[in-house]
Amino acid sequence: MEQESAAIYTLVSADNGMCDMRLFGRPEKSILTVCAANVCRSPMAEGIFREELRRLGLHRKIRVDSAGTHATQAGRRADPRALRVCADQGINLSGCRARQVKEEDFGRFDYLLAMDRRNEQWLLEHSPEPYRGRISLLASWAPGAGPEEIPDPYYGNQAGFDQVLSMLNAAVQGFLLQLRE
Repeated sequence: MEQESAAIYTLVSADNGMCDMRLFGRPEKSILTVCAANVCRSPMAEGIFREELRRLGLHRKIRVDSAGTHATQAGRRADPRALRVCADQGINLSGCRARQVKEEDFGRFDYLLAMDRRNEQWLLEHSPEPYRGRISLLASWAPGAGPEEIPDPYYGNQAGFDQVLSMLNAAVQGFLLQLRE
């Protein structure tokens, strides 16, 4: 893998909620949210992270992206139901596009947060040994004794997306609380 330079291009959420590309110094931390196709859970988690980081004034210090373990439709927008449930909460996913996890992601991101055990297992199987400690289940960061996995709402109805949004919000809040300590 190539050595990263001290300055990188990173997607940031502008004040209008759209993603744009700007040049910043190397972020202090970086997060990759991962699901299967990168059209439901991981872009929703990415959007929640971006909004919370912006609210906390940390959006220039922490880089966030999402990817899929089986993202066969690279460039596809998030599922319309994910777009809708997030928009209802003021979270804009219009800049999110599906992409496959790449080998360089394991070294580029400090945290690779899987939505379920299948995603976690895929990441562990494809990760170079030195980076395996960066992989965890996003739900494990939620405060309290919640579910271990974020279920895939793709084959369900809008209510499933509402439930997933709630679970993701709790997990992101827990993660950011731990990160700031």
